[in-house]
Amino acid sequence: MSLITDKVFYNALKSSSELLEAVGNRIENTSIPVPDEELPNEPVPYIIITFDGLQNEGLTKDNSYEGDTDKVTVSIEVAAPDRETLGNITDLIRQTVIAYFEDTTSHAVDDYDLVPESYEFSAGPIQYDSMKPCFFQTLSYGCVTNP
Repeated sequence: MSLITDKVFYNALKSSSELLEAVGNRIENTSIPVPDEELPNEPVPYIIITFDGLQNEGLTKDNSYEGDTDKVTVSIEVAAPDRETLGNITDLIRQTVIAYFEDTTSHAVDDYDLVPESYEFSAGPIQYDSMKPCFFQTLSYGCVTNP
């Protein structure tokens, strides 16, 4: 299940009506589905969730090739028209992820098995793209999961 950990982040963000409203329902997984030449014209704000890799760790007597723990990195890129909006959206993302992962009832049938055992959160620098123009930041979740 580790190879689709990004799916549970996507489901978490899509579960928040407040977040959907804040970004005009523009939450995408992997990329915005437009040709590259149209991307600079994509309206902001938006959110893109990406699966940034996996590293298998740990040893187990049951499998001589792979361990019993995966470390998965999921990133969430956020673009917004101004610094204040960016801050509000990124804060809402953090709150939404925590609430969704702690809720063991409403989504248990669909994707509770995808919720990481734990994660380490970090955030990259806030940047400005003058060509678009927009402010953007990437939030990263280093997740501990089971294969």
